[in-house]
Amino acid sequence: MTTVAAYILAAIAEIAGCFAFWAWIRLGKPVWWLIPGVASLLIFAWALTWVESAAAGRAYAAYGGVYICAALLWLWFAEGVRPDRWDLAGGIVCLIGAAMIIAGPRG
Repeated sequence: MTTVAAYILAAIAEIAGCFAFWAWIRLGKPVWWLIPGVASLLIFAWALTWVESAAAGRAYAAYGGVYICAALLWLWFAEGVRPDRWDLAGGIVCLIGAAMIIAGPRG
């Protein structure tokens, strides 16, 4: 359960941090938006250290699938654009791939 919680926290923190930069550059928000954005990105990096994996690269690779699904949720709830069937199918494929990477049997 720690790995799932770490990935969820990391995804929320990464999207929030990246959005702060997006908002500053693309939406004309004030530069102070970068302060919570950078703090959020620090939380993102810290949360990934909780993942139960012997190799950082494997933990990061599996996180990619979780991030993709979190980004689709952001698309829907923060931007008001409902994901279509291709978005949903792609997200499911990514989660299956993430589960295979992080939980697959190792020799």
